[in-house]
Amino acid sequence: MQTTGSLRPIYICGSTATGKTGVSIALANAIGGEIVNGDAYQVYQDLDTITAAPSADELAKAPHHLFGILQPSEDFDAHKFLDIAKPTIAEIQSRGKVPIIVGGSGMYLKFLTHGVSPVPAGDDTLRAYLETLTAEAQIKKLVQLDPIGAADTNLKNRRYVIRALEICILSGEPMSKLKTDWKQSSLEMEKHLRGFLLDWDRGLLRERIGLRTELMIKHGAINEVRAVHEKNNFSKTSIKAIGVRDIIDYIDGEITQERCQELIFFATCQYAKRQRTWFQKEQWIKPIAMNPETQVQKVIDLILTNL
Repeated sequence: MQTTGSLRPIYICGSTATGKTGVSIALANAIGGEIVNGDAYQVYQDLDTITAAPSADELAKAPHHLFGILQPSEDFDAHKFLDIAKPTIAEIQSRGKVPIIVGGSGMYLKFLTHGVSPVPAGDDTLRAYLETLTAEAQIKKLVQLDPIGAADTNLKNRRYVIRALEICILSGEPMSKLKTDWKQSSLEMEKHLRGFLLDWDRGLLRERIGLRTELMIKHGAINEVRAVHEKNNFSKTSIKAIGVRDIIDYIDGEITQERCQELIFFATCQYAKRQRTWFQKEQWIKPIAMNPETQVQKVIDLILTNL
């Protein structure tokens, strides 16, 4: 998202358990900002513990938006997030406040910062036709429509070839041109973006994730999930929140509580690794090295210095 002046949004990014909540609250209080949720699962009510949403005490320390706004039965995706986040940010700015977007859901933040990719969605009818062609015919057609894109595509993977053909045919332009134009547009947008990555050593982060997982189980995550599960109230989106399926398996007697906690820990570590990889590729996001001795005020000072 592009705005002008000092009210441009500030993005506080990072893997799970990196301390984004505490930093965002301190930053909001320091600059008169308001916090906007950028996490795919903290939008849900009744799942505060398992999604590590801000506590009631934390919510009271600064204005927060888009936390706990959906029932677990509702589906959600990056497009829907964009539809509600953009007007929320604009409304905050209209009051002379700085929006502080906080989260670890890379695709959600990408939609917000760079807009939706011009690459067209798939078409079932076209795809069905393309799948009737031989692999040789598919490749020949792709080379004709987009020789540059074909050279960059794994031609041994029919799914990739078919998707590349879909893009060329539906858009009326070579896939490679769309990607080049999008990249140039993105680079221009990034000149106006302000983002910071809370970056922890992997070993230290694993320790934090282990402690968080233990506290989640101790502080009611199982009962939280049970209450929603008993009402058959999980949507195909909310059930994907890390730990939900594992806790359901425990509730249904398929695994022990100890195994449940182990699975949540491992899944969270894997997710954190994917998040870290995603954010490190975003050149506009400035990393801030974190460790157990790092004071929140020092982080705030670094952010303010680099705005």
